Amino acid sequence: MTRTYFGTDGVRGPYGGPVVNEEFAARLAWAAARWSRGAAGSSVRVLTGRDTRASGVSLEAAVARGLRAAGLEPVSLGMLPTPAVARAVRASGARLGVVITASHNPAADNGIKFFGSNGMKLTDRDESSIESFLGDPVSASDVRLATAVGAVADYIRVAQAILPAGALAGWRVVLDTANGATCGTSPVVLRGLGAEVIGLGDAPDGNNINAGVGSEHPQPLTVQSNLGVDAAIAAAGGRTLRASVGDRYVIERMKAEGATMGGESSGHIICADVSPTGDGLVAALKVIEVMLATGKPLSELRQVLKKFPQRTAALKVKEKKPLDGLTAVQAAVRALERELGARGRVLVRYSGTEAKLRLLVEGPTDAIVRDGIGRIEAAVRTELEVL
Repeated sequence: MTRTYFGTDGVRGPYGGPVVNEEFAARLAWAAARWSRGAAGSSVRVLTGRDTRASGVSLEAAVARGLRAAGLEPVSLGMLPTPAVARAVRASGARLGVVITASHNPAADNGIKFFGSNGMKLTDRDESSIESFLGDPVSASDVRLATAVGAVADYIRVAQAILPAGALAGWRVVLDTANGATCGTSPVVLRGLGAEVIGLGDAPDGNNINAGVGSEHPQPLTVQSNLGVDAAIAAAGGRTLRASVGDRYVIERMKAEGATMGGESSGHIICADVSPTGDGLVAALKVIEVMLATGKPLSELRQVLKKFPQRTAALKVKEKKPLDGLTAVQAAVRALERELGARGRVLVRYSGTEAKLRLLVEGPTDAIVRDGIGRIEAAVRTELEVL
């Protein structure tokens, strides 16, 4: 379904640009409120939250203006992780949840994402319907934004309950919170379970979120997963199912298949028995749960994963031309896929949040992978203006 403003994970872009600004945020919130009249229960409360970006305060206030203009009652949960907002919406019976965040994007970006009354992200159809309600600018009159306490404490309590009390006594954990909203929750949970926490990216100043830390800069911690995950799951008797990029599409496929776990390489891991959305802290605690149950360190458990050589590229492009119209790129991809067969994987897609074309090639040897991604990148440069 065609959408103009929503991408793979909400509306996102440079703060102060044509989309992510206070005027549009108010209009979008008003439109979401109008849409929700036919999609939710009788509650008029809408819970809002934000990450550590400096622009989040004024954007949250603008969202509140739009919601109030449409007859709803916005209540701010303050600065907290996105999964905590999703949980609070579901637990409280609020009509909607709104989070002001641009996730892994640079600090200069920001965005708006919505959750339904069930604590789950909206569907493509829902977002398209919201866009159909976009109208004239909302009155600029200020709104006193009511606040609520307890959402952070509740989130911490539920996360800590995943493991027994004191389960991490004697553990030393290196934790990268990307100078984002999890700075105030994840270390608290781990320390509450007895761990010594060594923090990275744990000093947010409003402008340093994701700056050299976080999911786009995993070098200090780990490396990205690959096709070896499929083989490991198959060896354990499971099967891998594919979905479009974006955790909400993964969740939709999980619901359709009755799966309890899903994830994507951008960092979202969904444990449906605990949270209705991706939650890095919950995923980490689930891994630790397996370590405690087996008595094995992660260095041993990870040996079930035999990684395939992998190379990626993110090419900044001037224009996102339709991929199916890039004949040279499609020919290069098809040729490489024929050569790799079941021994590898090729993925070419536009980022849903940035003006980038993402390439990924996996195969049996690094030489084959390096040659393959080079061929595709060369084809891209003949048909797209790469900046």
